[in-house]
Amino acid sequence: MSELSTLARPYAEAVFRMAQGESDLAGWSSRVATLAMIVSDTQVARLIADPAVSADRVAGLIIDVAGAYDSARASARSGSESFRASLGERSANFVKVLAENGRLSVLPEISAQFETLKANAESTVEATITSAQELTQAQIDDLVVGLKAKFNRAVTVQVAVDAELIGGAVIAIGDQVIDGSVKGRLQRMSFALQA
Repeated sequence: MSELSTLARPYAEAVFRMAQGESDLAGWSSRVATLAMIVSDTQVARLIADPAVSADRVAGLIIDVAGAYDSARASARSGSESFRASLGERSANFVKVLAENGRLSVLPEISAQFETLKANAESTVEATITSAQELTQAQIDDLVVGLKAKFNRAVTVQVAVDAELIGGAVIAIGDQVIDGSVKGRLQRMSFALQA
């Protein structure tokens, strides 16, 4: 996994600098996420790995699919407006560079690293709150206030429910995990008793 991270880093940083220069972090975030989703498809992944298919052909296919996806998504948001059917020249060039260097399969990691760079630039942090039972909006708001104070950043949250936690919640922020679940406490007690 660290090799994948190392391969993705220069591309993520380059796209991030370009997005900052264009003042379009949100747009590039969407484009890179779309590209990552496309290359994660099993059929596209097989095509990328096939040595009989040229890098130019794979890049062209991905650009076409991304453009069609982008247009369909935009049309769904606003029925009658006309939208361009491509990701743009810079995005297409990015895909071509990745294809030429055999790095298309690294796009999901590039996307993840781009999101981290974007969050740092925007002074935001993304948290995933997994609780044993569904949380009320007031509980979520209280957790967000506490996380904002702890990390001194704006916090965006995703909430999930996992009944196996028995009670409490687990909060994941980047590589930090705050485990306040009953299941986690029981596991820690078990480890302590075995020691």
